[in-house]
Amino acid sequence: MNAITPPLLRWLRNYNREMLLGDLLAGIIVAIMLVPQGMAYSLLAGLPPRYGLYAAILPLLVYALLGSSRSLAVGPVAIASLMTATTIAPFTTSGEEYAAINAAVHLSLLVGLNMLALRLLRLGSIVNFISHPVIAGFTSAAAVMIILSQLKHLLALDVPRQLHPDQQLWHLLTQLQQTHLPTLLLGMTAMTLLWFSKAHLTSLLQRFTIIRMPLPDWLPALLGRAGPLYAIALTTCAVWLLELAGPVAIVGEIPAGLPELGAIQFEVALLQQLWLPALLIALVGFLESVSVGTALASRRRERVDPNQELIALGSANLAAAVSGTFPVAGGFGRSMVNDSAGAQTTIASLVSALVLMLVVTALTPLFYYLPMATLAAVIIMAVLPLIDLNALVTIWRFNRADGLTLLTTFVLVLMLGVETGILAGIGLSVALLLYRTSQPHIAIVGRVGNSEHFRNEQRHNVNTEQHILAIRIDESLYFANSRYVEDSILQSCSIRPDCRHVVLIFNAVNFLDGSALETLENLVVHLRNRGCTLHLAEVKGPVQDQLARSDLLQHLAPGQIFFTTDEAMKALAPDSAGATRSRR
Repeated sequence: MNAITPPLLRWLRNYNREMLLGDLLAGIIVAIMLVPQGMAYSLLAGLPPRYGLYAAILPLLVYALLGSSRSLAVGPVAIASLMTATTIAPFTTSGEEYAAINAAVHLSLLVGLNMLALRLLRLGSIVNFISHPVIAGFTSAAAVMIILSQLKHLLALDVPRQLHPDQQLWHLLTQLQQTHLPTLLLGMTAMTLLWFSKAHLTSLLQRFTIIRMPLPDWLPALLGRAGPLYAIALTTCAVWLLELAGPVAIVGEIPAGLPELGAIQFEVALLQQLWLPALLIALVGFLESVSVGTALASRRRERVDPNQELIALGSANLAAAVSGTFPVAGGFGRSMVNDSAGAQTTIASLVSALVLMLVVTALTPLFYYLPMATLAAVIIMAVLPLIDLNALVTIWRFNRADGLTLLTTFVLVLMLGVETGILAGIGLSVALLLYRTSQPHIAIVGRVGNSEHFRNEQRHNVNTEQHILAIRIDESLYFANSRYVEDSILQSCSIRPDCRHVVLIFNAVNFLDGSALETLENLVVHLRNRGCTLHLAEVKGPVQDQLARSDLLQHLAPGQIFFTTDEAMKALAPDSAGATRSRR
Protein backbone atom coordinates (compact mmCIF):
# COMPACT_ATOMS: atom_id res chain seq x y z
CA MET A 1 0.00 0.00 0.00
CA ASN A 2 2.78 2.42 0.93
CA ALA A 3 4.47 1.87 -2.40
CA ILE A 4 1.58 3.50 -4.27
CA THR A 5 0.29 5.96 -1.66
CA PRO A 6 1.73 9.49 -2.08
CA PRO A 7 3.89 10.37 0.98
CA LEU A 8 1.76 13.43 1.77
CA LEU A 9 -1.36 11.32 2.28
CA ARG A 10 0.50 9.09 4.73
CA TRP A 11 1.74 12.10 6.70
CA LEU A 12 -1.74 13.63 6.85
CA ARG A 13 -3.07 10.61 8.76
CA ASN A 14 -1.35 11.88 11.90
CA TYR A 15 -1.50 15.59 11.08
CA ASN A 16 -2.31 17.97 13.93
CA ARG A 17 -2.53 21.67 14.77
CA GLU A 18 1.08 21.92 15.96
CA MET A 19 2.35 20.46 12.70
CA LEU A 20 0.14 22.88 10.73
CA LEU A 21 1.61 25.89 12.57
CA GLY A 22 5.14 24.66 11.82
CA ASP A 23 4.30 24.18 8.15
CA LEU A 24 2.66 27.61 7.90
CA LEU A 25 5.65 29.41 9.42
CA ALA A 26 8.20 27.48 7.36
CA GLY A 27 6.22 27.97 4.16
CA ILE A 28 5.99 31.74 4.61
CA ILE A 29 9.70 32.03 5.43
CA VAL A 30 10.75 30.00 2.39
CA ALA A 31 8.42 32.06 0.17
CA ILE A 32 10.10 35.22 1.45
CA MET A 33 13.47 33.75 0.46
CA LEU A 34 12.18 32.56 -2.91
CA VAL A 35 11.13 36.00 -4.10
CA PRO A 36 14.65 37.48 -4.39
CA GLN A 37 16.30 34.14 -5.12
CA GLY A 38 13.84 33.22 -7.84
CA MET A 39 14.34 36.51 -9.67
CA ALA A 40 18.11 36.31 -9.18
CA TYR A 41 18.42 32.76 -10.50
CA SER A 42 16.23 33.61 -13.45
CA LEU A 43 18.66 36.39 -14.26
CA LEU A 44 21.48 33.85 -13.94
CA ALA A 45 19.67 31.51 -16.34
CA GLY A 46 19.53 34.33 -18.90
CA LEU A 47 15.79 34.91 -18.59
CA PRO A 48 13.66 37.83 -17.33
CA PRO A 49 13.25 37.84 -13.51
CA ARG A 50 9.56 36.88 -13.53
CA TYR A 51 10.35 33.38 -14.80
CA GLY A 52 12.14 32.62 -11.55
CA LEU A 53 8.91 33.34 -9.68
CA TYR A 54 6.96 31.14 -12.08
CA ALA A 55 9.46 28.31 -11.48
CA ALA A 56 8.59 28.37 -7.77
CA ILE A 57 4.81 27.98 -8.04
CA LEU A 58 3.47 25.00 -10.00
CA PRO A 59 6.69 22.90 -9.65
CA LEU A 60 6.55 23.46 -5.90
CA LEU A 61 2.88 22.42 -5.78
CA VAL A 62 3.61 19.25 -7.75
CA TYR A 63 6.58 18.30 -5.59
CA ALA A 64 4.52 18.88 -2.44
CA LEU A 65 2.04 16.26 -3.63
CA LEU A 66 4.61 13.64 -4.70
CA GLY A 67 7.89 14.23 -2.82
CA SER A 68 9.20 11.90 -0.10
CA SER A 69 11.21 14.58 1.73
CA ARG A 70 9.36 16.60 4.35
CA SER A 71 11.81 19.51 4.16
CA LEU A 72 13.16 19.69 0.61
CA ALA A 73 12.38 23.09 -0.95
CA VAL A 74 12.15 22.74 -4.73
CA GLY A 75 12.54 25.66 -7.10
CA PRO A 76 15.22 27.60 -8.96
CA VAL A 77 18.77 26.73 -7.86
CA ALA A 78 22.13 28.22 -8.79
CA ILE A 79 23.74 25.18 -10.46
CA ALA A 80 20.73 24.27 -12.61
CA SER A 81 20.32 27.94 -13.56
CA LEU A 82 23.94 28.17 -14.69
CA MET A 83 23.64 24.94 -16.69
CA THR A 84 20.46 26.31 -18.24
CA ALA A 85 22.21 29.55 -19.19
CA THR A 86 25.13 27.78 -20.87
CA THR A 87 22.75 25.41 -22.68
CA ILE A 88 20.31 27.96 -24.09
CA ALA A 89 22.93 30.63 -24.92
CA PRO A 90 23.55 29.35 -28.49
CA PHE A 91 19.82 29.52 -29.23
CA THR A 92 19.46 33.11 -28.07
CA THR A 93 19.95 36.05 -30.38
CA SER A 94 20.26 39.63 -29.19
CA GLY A 95 16.92 41.08 -28.20
CA GLU A 96 14.94 37.92 -28.97
CA GLU A 97 13.41 36.78 -25.69
CA TYR A 98 11.20 34.07 -27.22
CA ALA A 99 14.14 31.94 -28.40
CA ALA A 100 15.66 31.77 -24.91
CA ILE A 101 12.33 30.97 -23.23
CA ASN A 102 11.46 28.37 -25.85
CA ALA A 103 14.81 26.62 -25.36
CA ALA A 104 14.41 26.75 -21.56
CA VAL A 105 10.92 25.21 -21.76
CA HIS A 106 12.15 22.36 -23.96
CA LEU A 107 15.03 21.87 -21.53
CA SER A 108 12.61 21.58 -18.57
CA LEU A 109 10.56 19.08 -20.54
CA LEU A 110 13.59 16.91 -21.29
CA VAL A 111 14.88 17.11 -17.71
CA GLY A 112 11.52 15.90 -16.43
CA LEU A 113 11.29 13.10 -19.00
CA ASN A 114 14.85 12.00 -18.27
CA MET A 115 14.10 11.71 -14.56
CA LEU A 116 10.93 9.74 -15.19
CA ALA A 117 12.78 7.49 -17.66
CA LEU A 118 15.48 6.82 -15.05
CA ARG A 119 12.76 5.80 -12.62
CA LEU A 120 11.03 3.60 -15.19
CA LEU A 121 14.31 1.85 -16.04
CA ARG A 122 15.34 1.74 -12.36
CA LEU A 123 18.57 3.55 -13.17
CA GLY A 124 18.58 6.05 -10.34
CA SER A 125 21.87 4.53 -9.17
CA ILE A 126 23.54 6.00 -12.28
CA VAL A 127 24.32 9.07 -10.18
CA ASN A 128 26.79 6.87 -8.28
CA PHE A 129 29.10 7.25 -11.27
CA ILE A 130 29.42 10.96 -10.48
CA SER A 131 32.06 10.79 -7.76
CA HIS A 132 32.48 13.32 -4.96
CA PRO A 133 35.68 14.81 -6.51
CA VAL A 134 33.80 15.38 -9.78
CA ILE A 135 30.94 17.12 -7.93
CA ALA A 136 33.36 19.18 -5.82
CA GLY A 137 35.36 20.29 -8.86
CA PHE A 138 32.22 21.02 -10.85
CA THR A 139 30.50 23.06 -8.12
CA SER A 140 33.63 25.12 -7.44
CA ALA A 141 34.10 25.86 -11.14
CA ALA A 142 30.39 26.57 -11.53
CA ALA A 143 30.57 29.07 -8.66
CA VAL A 144 33.46 30.86 -10.37
CA MET A 145 31.52 30.95 -13.64
CA ILE A 146 28.42 32.27 -11.86
CA ILE A 147 30.36 35.03 -10.13
CA LEU A 148 32.07 36.09 -13.36
CA SER A 149 28.71 36.13 -15.16
CA GLN A 150 27.25 38.48 -12.52
CA LEU A 151 30.12 40.96 -12.30
CA LYS A 152 28.84 42.69 -15.42
CA HIS A 153 25.61 43.54 -13.58
CA LEU A 154 27.52 44.62 -10.49
CA LEU A 155 29.78 46.91 -12.54
CA ALA A 156 27.22 47.89 -15.21
CA LEU A 157 29.45 46.66 -18.04
CA ASP A 158 28.47 45.06 -21.33
CA VAL A 159 29.90 41.54 -21.56
CA PRO A 160 28.58 39.02 -24.13
CA ARG A 161 27.12 35.89 -22.51
CA GLN A 162 28.70 33.53 -25.03
CA LEU A 163 32.28 34.25 -23.90
CA HIS A 164 34.27 31.67 -21.92
CA PRO A 165 35.05 32.58 -18.28
CA ASP A 166 38.66 33.57 -19.06
CA GLN A 167 37.43 35.76 -21.92
CA GLN A 168 34.74 37.27 -19.67
CA LEU A 169 37.37 38.14 -17.07
CA TRP A 170 39.62 39.74 -19.67
CA HIS A 171 36.67 41.66 -21.10
CA LEU A 172 35.79 42.96 -17.64
CA LEU A 173 39.36 44.02 -16.93
CA THR A 174 39.59 45.97 -20.17
CA GLN A 175 36.36 47.86 -19.38
CA LEU A 176 36.90 48.58 -15.69
CA GLN A 177 37.32 52.30 -16.34
CA GLN A 178 33.72 52.36 -17.63
CA THR A 179 32.29 51.06 -14.34
CA HIS A 180 29.14 52.91 -13.28
CA LEU A 181 29.89 53.96 -9.69
CA PRO A 182 26.27 54.33 -8.44
CA THR A 183 25.52 50.80 -9.66
CA LEU A 184 28.66 49.46 -8.01
CA LEU A 185 27.80 51.26 -4.77
CA LEU A 186 24.30 49.76 -4.74
CA GLY A 187 25.68 46.29 -5.40
CA MET A 188 28.35 46.56 -2.69
CA THR A 189 25.75 47.85 -0.24
CA ALA A 190 23.58 44.83 -0.97
CA MET A 191 26.55 42.46 -0.53
CA THR A 192 27.46 44.09 2.79
CA LEU A 193 23.90 43.69 4.06
CA LEU A 194 23.83 40.06 2.95
CA TRP A 195 27.15 39.32 4.67
CA PHE A 196 26.21 41.10 7.89
CA SER A 197 22.81 39.41 8.09
CA LYS A 198 24.29 35.96 7.58
CA ALA A 199 27.38 36.34 9.78
CA HIS A 200 26.34 38.59 12.67
CA LEU A 201 22.67 39.58 12.79
CA THR A 202 21.36 36.34 14.30
CA SER A 203 23.87 36.35 17.16
CA LEU A 204 23.18 40.04 17.87
CA LEU A 205 19.42 39.49 17.99
CA GLN A 206 19.83 36.48 20.29
CA ARG A 207 21.30 38.86 22.89
CA PHE A 208 18.54 41.43 22.37
CA THR A 209 15.71 41.62 24.91
CA ILE A 210 12.34 43.36 25.07
CA ILE A 211 11.43 44.39 28.62
CA ARG A 212 14.03 41.92 29.92
CA MET A 213 12.46 39.11 27.91
CA PRO A 214 14.55 37.42 25.22
CA LEU A 215 13.19 37.09 21.72
CA PRO A 216 11.64 33.74 20.74
CA ASP A 217 14.27 31.28 19.49
CA TRP A 218 12.89 31.20 15.95
CA LEU A 219 12.75 34.98 15.46
CA PRO A 220 16.51 35.83 15.44
CA ALA A 221 17.17 32.98 13.00
CA LEU A 222 14.35 34.17 10.74
CA LEU A 223 15.51 37.80 10.77
CA GLY A 224 19.11 36.73 10.22
CA ARG A 225 18.18 34.81 7.07
CA ALA A 226 16.14 37.64 5.61
CA GLY A 227 19.23 39.46 4.28
CA PRO A 228 18.07 39.37 0.64
CA LEU A 229 14.86 41.17 1.61
CA TYR A 230 16.78 43.91 3.44
CA ALA A 231 19.04 44.36 0.42
CA ILE A 232 16.08 44.50 -1.98
CA ALA A 233 14.12 46.96 0.17
CA LEU A 234 17.05 49.32 0.78
CA THR A 235 18.42 49.44 -2.77
CA THR A 236 14.97 49.62 -4.36
CA CYS A 237 14.03 52.57 -2.17
CA ALA A 238 17.39 54.22 -2.94
CA VAL A 239 16.83 53.97 -6.70
CA TRP A 240 13.29 55.29 -6.36
CA LEU A 241 14.07 58.19 -4.01
CA LEU A 242 17.27 59.27 -5.79
CA GLU A 243 15.72 58.80 -9.25
CA LEU A 244 18.57 56.59 -10.43
CA ALA A 245 16.48 54.48 -12.82
CA GLY A 246 17.99 54.71 -16.29
CA PRO A 247 21.69 55.02 -15.49
CA VAL A 248 21.14 52.17 -13.03
CA ALA A 249 19.71 49.04 -14.67
CA ILE A 250 16.50 47.96 -12.95
CA VAL A 251 14.14 45.02 -13.19
CA GLY A 252 11.38 47.19 -14.59
CA GLU A 253 7.81 46.13 -15.07
CA ILE A 254 6.97 42.55 -14.12
CA PRO A 255 3.65 41.50 -15.67
CA ALA A 256 1.15 40.76 -12.91
CA GLY A 257 -0.67 37.47 -12.91
CA LEU A 258 0.02 33.76 -12.80
CA PRO A 259 1.98 32.07 -15.59
CA GLU A 260 -0.11 30.92 -18.52
CA LEU A 261 -0.32 27.16 -18.63
CA GLY A 262 -0.28 25.71 -22.09
CA ALA A 263 0.79 22.90 -24.35
CA ILE A 264 4.40 22.88 -25.51
CA GLN A 265 5.07 23.37 -29.21
CA PHE A 266 7.55 20.56 -29.78
CA GLU A 267 10.55 21.27 -31.99
CA VAL A 268 12.23 17.97 -32.77
CA ALA A 269 15.51 19.56 -33.87
CA LEU A 270 15.69 21.52 -30.62
CA LEU A 271 14.97 18.42 -28.53
CA GLN A 272 17.79 16.56 -30.31
CA GLN A 273 20.26 19.33 -29.49
CA LEU A 274 19.21 19.60 -25.86
CA TRP A 275 18.97 15.96 -24.75
CA LEU A 276 22.54 15.59 -23.46
CA PRO A 277 22.60 18.84 -21.43
CA ALA A 278 19.15 17.92 -20.13
CA LEU A 279 20.40 14.51 -18.98
CA LEU A 280 23.31 16.12 -17.12
CA ILE A 281 21.02 18.70 -15.51
CA ALA A 282 18.69 15.87 -14.47
CA LEU A 283 21.54 13.86 -12.93
CA VAL A 284 23.11 16.81 -11.11
CA GLY A 285 19.73 18.12 -9.93
CA PHE A 286 18.67 14.67 -8.72
CA LEU A 287 21.97 14.10 -6.91
CA GLU A 288 21.84 17.51 -5.22
CA SER A 289 18.20 17.11 -4.22
CA VAL A 290 18.54 13.58 -2.83
CA SER A 291 21.73 14.50 -0.95
CA VAL A 292 20.01 17.44 0.76
CA GLY A 293 16.81 15.51 1.40
CA THR A 294 18.69 12.55 2.87
CA ALA A 295 20.75 14.77 5.18
CA LEU A 296 17.61 16.46 6.52
CA ALA A 297 15.62 13.22 6.81
CA SER A 298 18.38 11.61 8.89
CA ARG A 299 17.68 14.16 11.63
CA ARG A 300 14.21 12.66 12.00
CA ARG A 301 15.50 9.11 11.66
CA GLU A 302 13.57 8.83 8.42
CA ARG A 303 14.64 8.14 4.87
CA VAL A 304 14.13 9.67 1.47
CA ASP A 305 13.04 7.30 -1.28
CA PRO A 306 15.28 8.01 -4.32
CA ASN A 307 12.82 6.32 -6.68
CA GLN A 308 9.95 8.45 -5.42
CA GLU A 309 12.18 11.52 -5.72
CA LEU A 310 12.77 10.75 -9.40
CA ILE A 311 9.00 10.76 -9.90
CA ALA A 312 8.48 13.93 -7.84
CA LEU A 313 11.36 15.92 -9.33
CA GLY A 314 10.59 14.70 -12.85
CA SER A 315 6.97 15.76 -12.48
CA ALA A 316 8.06 19.12 -11.01
CA ASN A 317 10.20 19.78 -14.08
CA LEU A 318 7.32 18.83 -16.38
CA ALA A 319 5.27 21.36 -14.40
CA ALA A 320 8.03 23.92 -15.02
CA ALA A 321 7.77 23.22 -18.75
CA VAL A 322 3.98 23.64 -18.68
CA SER A 323 4.49 26.91 -16.76
CA GLY A 324 6.84 28.14 -19.48
CA THR A 325 9.96 28.35 -17.33
CA PHE A 326 13.35 26.70 -16.71
CA PRO A 327 14.44 23.49 -14.83
CA VAL A 328 14.16 23.23 -11.04
CA ALA A 329 15.71 21.14 -8.26
CA GLY A 330 15.95 21.01 -4.48
CA GLY A 331 17.91 23.94 -3.06
CA PHE A 332 20.33 23.39 -0.17
CA GLY A 333 19.98 26.78 1.53
CA ARG A 334 16.19 27.01 1.28
CA SER A 335 15.76 23.41 2.41
CA MET A 336 17.90 24.03 5.48
CA VAL A 337 15.80 27.11 6.28
CA ASN A 338 12.59 25.16 5.67
CA ASP A 339 13.68 22.45 8.09
CA SER A 340 14.99 24.79 10.80
CA ALA A 341 11.83 26.94 10.56
CA GLY A 342 9.74 23.95 11.59
CA ALA A 343 8.48 22.30 8.38
CA GLN A 344 6.74 19.05 9.29
CA THR A 345 5.44 17.97 5.88
CA THR A 346 5.31 19.19 2.30
CA ILE A 347 2.31 21.28 3.31
CA ALA A 348 5.02 23.91 3.90
CA SER A 349 5.78 23.82 0.17
CA LEU A 350 2.08 24.28 -0.62
CA VAL A 351 2.06 27.36 1.63
CA SER A 352 5.15 28.76 -0.12
CA ALA A 353 3.53 28.30 -3.52
CA LEU A 354 0.35 30.03 -2.38
CA VAL A 355 2.31 33.00 -0.99
CA LEU A 356 4.19 33.30 -4.29
CA MET A 357 0.88 33.27 -6.14
CA LEU A 358 -0.10 36.30 -4.09
CA VAL A 359 3.22 37.99 -4.92
CA VAL A 360 2.96 37.52 -8.69
CA THR A 361 -0.69 38.57 -8.81
CA ALA A 362 -0.62 41.64 -6.56
CA LEU A 363 2.87 42.69 -5.46
CA THR A 364 4.98 42.77 -8.63
CA PRO A 365 4.85 46.63 -8.90
CA LEU A 366 6.97 46.78 -5.74
CA PHE A 367 9.92 45.35 -7.67
CA TYR A 368 9.88 47.88 -10.52
CA TYR A 369 12.88 49.87 -9.19
CA LEU A 370 14.81 46.82 -8.01
CA PRO A 371 18.43 47.18 -9.29
CA MET A 372 19.85 44.33 -11.33
CA ALA A 373 23.03 44.80 -9.28
CA THR A 374 21.15 43.70 -6.16
CA LEU A 375 20.07 40.47 -7.81
CA ALA A 376 23.67 39.93 -8.90
CA ALA A 377 24.80 40.49 -5.29
CA VAL A 378 22.26 37.91 -4.05
CA ILE A 379 23.62 35.36 -6.52
CA ILE A 380 27.27 36.06 -5.74
CA MET A 381 26.82 35.78 -1.98
CA ALA A 382 24.78 32.59 -2.41
CA VAL A 383 27.42 30.75 -4.46
CA LEU A 384 30.60 31.98 -2.76
CA PRO A 385 30.53 29.09 -0.23
CA LEU A 386 30.54 26.64 -3.16
CA ILE A 387 34.19 27.52 -3.90
CA ASP A 388 35.70 24.96 -1.54
CA LEU A 389 39.49 25.14 -1.55
CA ASN A 390 39.65 23.05 1.62
CA ALA A 391 38.06 20.15 -0.27
CA LEU A 392 40.88 20.22 -2.84
CA VAL A 393 43.58 20.25 -0.15
CA THR A 394 41.89 17.50 1.89
CA ILE A 395 41.20 15.22 -1.07
CA TRP A 396 44.69 15.76 -2.53
CA ARG A 397 46.30 14.75 0.77
CA PHE A 398 44.10 11.70 1.13
CA ASN A 399 44.17 10.44 -2.45
CA ARG A 400 46.17 12.04 -5.26
CA ALA A 401 44.06 10.37 -7.95
CA ASP A 402 40.85 11.87 -6.55
CA GLY A 403 42.62 15.22 -6.19
CA LEU A 404 43.62 15.04 -9.86
CA THR A 405 40.00 14.26 -10.80
CA LEU A 406 38.75 17.28 -8.85
CA LEU A 407 41.34 19.62 -10.33
CA THR A 408 40.80 18.34 -13.88
CA THR A 409 37.04 18.72 -13.61
CA PHE A 410 37.44 22.24 -12.23
CA VAL A 411 39.75 23.35 -15.06
CA LEU A 412 37.79 21.68 -17.86
CA VAL A 413 34.45 23.10 -16.70
CA LEU A 414 35.99 26.56 -16.81
CA MET A 415 37.77 26.08 -20.13
CA LEU A 416 35.42 23.83 -22.11
CA GLY A 417 32.02 24.32 -20.53
CA VAL A 418 29.79 22.59 -18.01
CA GLU A 419 28.72 19.52 -20.02
CA THR A 420 32.17 18.74 -21.40
CA GLY A 421 33.80 19.32 -18.01
CA ILE A 422 31.40 17.00 -16.16
CA LEU A 423 31.67 14.25 -18.77
CA ALA A 424 35.47 14.53 -18.76
CA GLY A 425 35.52 14.35 -14.95
CA ILE A 426 33.30 11.27 -14.94
CA GLY A 427 35.44 9.67 -17.64
CA LEU A 428 38.65 10.40 -15.72
CA SER A 429 37.28 9.03 -12.44
CA VAL A 430 36.17 5.82 -14.17
CA ALA A 431 39.55 5.53 -15.93
CA LEU A 432 41.41 5.97 -12.63
CA LEU A 433 39.16 3.36 -11.02
CA LEU A 434 39.98 0.91 -13.82
CA TYR A 435 43.67 1.71 -13.44
CA ARG A 436 43.60 1.09 -9.68
CA THR A 437 41.71 -2.18 -10.01
CA SER A 438 43.95 -3.28 -12.88
CA GLN A 439 46.87 -3.43 -10.44
CA PRO A 440 45.28 -4.80 -7.27
CA HIS A 441 47.11 -5.17 -3.98
CA ILE A 442 48.54 -8.68 -3.68
CA ALA A 443 50.04 -9.84 -0.38
CA ILE A 444 52.06 -12.91 0.57
CA VAL A 445 50.76 -13.84 4.01
CA GLY A 446 51.94 -15.86 6.98
CA ARG A 447 50.60 -17.06 10.30
CA VAL A 448 50.57 -14.63 13.22
CA GLY A 449 52.15 -16.60 16.08
CA ASN A 450 50.16 -19.74 16.77
CA SER A 451 46.84 -18.13 15.91
CA GLU A 452 44.51 -18.78 12.99
CA HIS A 453 45.15 -15.28 11.63
CA PHE A 454 47.24 -14.58 8.52
CA ARG A 455 48.73 -11.21 7.64
CA ASN A 456 51.03 -9.58 5.06
CA GLU A 457 54.60 -10.71 5.67
CA GLN A 458 55.85 -7.24 4.66
CA ARG A 459 53.93 -5.58 7.52
CA HIS A 460 53.87 -8.12 10.35
CA ASN A 461 56.09 -10.61 12.13
CA VAL A 462 54.63 -13.85 10.79
CA ASN A 463 55.58 -17.49 10.26
CA THR A 464 55.59 -18.89 6.73
CA GLU A 465 56.04 -22.37 5.26
CA GLN A 466 58.89 -22.57 2.78
CA HIS A 467 57.03 -25.17 0.68
CA ILE A 468 53.73 -23.25 0.70
CA LEU A 469 53.06 -19.84 -0.83
CA ALA A 470 49.88 -18.23 0.54
CA ILE A 471 48.80 -15.23 -1.53
CA ARG A 472 45.88 -12.92 -0.75
CA ILE A 473 44.32 -11.07 -3.70
CA ASP A 474 42.58 -7.89 -2.54
CA GLU A 475 40.32 -7.31 -5.54
CA SER A 476 37.76 -9.04 -7.71
CA LEU A 477 39.28 -10.62 -10.82
CA TYR A 478 38.27 -9.44 -14.27
CA PHE A 479 39.71 -8.76 -17.71
CA ALA A 480 41.67 -5.63 -16.71
CA ASN A 481 43.68 -7.21 -13.88
CA SER A 482 43.78 -10.96 -14.58
CA ARG A 483 47.08 -10.80 -16.50
CA TYR A 484 48.67 -8.64 -13.78
CA VAL A 485 47.60 -11.13 -11.08
CA GLU A 486 48.92 -14.08 -13.08
CA ASP A 487 52.30 -12.45 -13.66
CA SER A 488 52.63 -11.48 -9.98
CA ILE A 489 51.89 -15.01 -8.78
CA LEU A 490 54.32 -16.63 -11.22
CA GLN A 491 57.03 -14.10 -10.31
CA SER A 492 56.55 -14.84 -6.58
CA CYS A 493 56.89 -18.57 -7.30
CA SER A 494 60.04 -18.10 -9.39
CA ILE A 495 61.98 -16.65 -6.43
CA ARG A 496 60.90 -19.56 -4.17
CA PRO A 497 62.34 -22.71 -5.80
CA ASP A 498 61.18 -24.91 -2.87
CA CYS A 499 57.52 -23.95 -3.28
CA ARG A 500 55.24 -26.93 -3.87
CA HIS A 501 51.81 -25.47 -3.11
CA VAL A 502 50.24 -22.12 -3.96
CA VAL A 503 47.16 -21.10 -1.97
CA LEU A 504 45.15 -18.20 -3.41
CA ILE A 505 43.11 -16.55 -0.66
CA PHE A 506 39.86 -15.28 -2.18
CA ASN A 507 38.25 -13.54 0.82
CA ALA A 508 38.33 -10.19 -1.07
CA VAL A 509 37.25 -11.63 -4.44
CA ASN A 510 33.57 -10.97 -5.09
CA PHE A 511 33.39 -11.67 -8.81
CA LEU A 512 35.15 -13.50 -11.63
CA ASP A 513 34.67 -12.89 -15.33
CA GLY A 514 35.59 -15.09 -18.27
CA SER A 515 39.10 -13.65 -18.55
CA ALA A 516 39.77 -14.35 -14.87
CA LEU A 517 38.53 -17.93 -15.25
CA GLU A 518 40.90 -18.46 -18.16
CA THR A 519 43.73 -16.97 -16.07
CA LEU A 520 43.09 -19.46 -13.26
CA GLU A 521 43.08 -22.35 -15.74
CA ASN A 522 46.39 -21.13 -17.18
CA LEU A 523 47.83 -20.79 -13.65
CA VAL A 524 46.98 -24.42 -12.93
CA VAL A 525 48.97 -25.51 -16.00
CA HIS A 526 51.95 -23.14 -15.47
CA LEU A 527 52.33 -24.05 -11.80
CA ARG A 528 51.98 -27.76 -12.54
CA ASN A 529 54.85 -27.48 -15.05
CA ARG A 530 56.94 -25.99 -12.20
CA GLY A 531 56.03 -28.78 -9.82
CA CYS A 532 53.47 -26.70 -7.87
CA THR A 533 49.81 -27.34 -7.14
CA LEU A 534 47.26 -24.55 -7.05
CA HIS A 535 44.68 -24.36 -4.24
CA LEU A 536 41.97 -21.87 -3.30
CA ALA A 537 40.85 -20.78 0.16
CA GLU A 538 38.04 -18.66 1.67
CA VAL A 539 36.05 -18.61 -1.56
CA LYS A 540 32.78 -16.67 -1.17
CA GLY A 541 29.46 -18.27 -2.02
CA PRO A 542 28.72 -16.31 -5.24
CA VAL A 543 32.24 -17.04 -6.56
CA GLN A 544 31.88 -20.69 -5.54
CA ASP A 545 28.66 -20.81 -7.56
CA GLN A 546 30.49 -19.38 -10.58
CA LEU A 547 33.24 -21.97 -10.29
CA ALA A 548 30.70 -24.78 -9.98
CA ARG A 549 29.31 -23.77 -13.39
CA SER A 550 32.79 -24.07 -14.98
CA ASP A 551 35.39 -26.81 -15.60
CA LEU A 552 37.95 -25.22 -13.27
CA LEU A 553 37.32 -27.65 -10.41
CA GLN A 554 38.23 -30.57 -12.70
CA HIS A 555 41.36 -28.75 -13.94
CA LEU A 556 42.34 -27.84 -10.38
CA ALA A 557 42.70 -31.44 -9.14
CA PRO A 558 44.65 -32.54 -7.18
CA GLY A 559 44.36 -28.96 -5.93
CA GLN A 560 41.59 -28.29 -3.43
CA ILE A 561 39.28 -25.52 -2.25
CA PHE A 562 39.69 -24.97 1.50
CA PHE A 563 37.16 -23.35 3.80
CA THR A 564 39.82 -21.26 5.61
CA THR A 565 43.47 -20.36 5.14
CA ASP A 566 44.28 -22.02 8.46
CA GLU A 567 42.73 -25.27 7.23
CA ALA A 568 44.77 -25.08 4.00
CA MET A 569 48.07 -24.45 5.79
CA LYS A 570 47.53 -27.31 8.23
CA ALA A 571 46.52 -29.73 5.48
CA LEU A 572 49.44 -28.84 3.20
CA ALA A 573 52.20 -28.36 5.81
CA PRO A 574 55.08 -30.88 5.51
CA ASP A 575 55.69 -33.26 8.42
CA SER A 576 59.42 -32.49 8.66
CA ALA A 577 60.53 -30.21 11.47
CA GLY A 578 62.08 -26.89 10.69
CA ALA A 579 59.90 -26.37 7.66
CA THR A 580 58.64 -23.07 8.99
CA ARG A 581 60.49 -19.79 9.09
CA SER A 582 59.85 -16.42 10.63
CA ARG A 583 59.44 -13.41 8.38
CA ARG A 584 58.97 -9.74 9.05
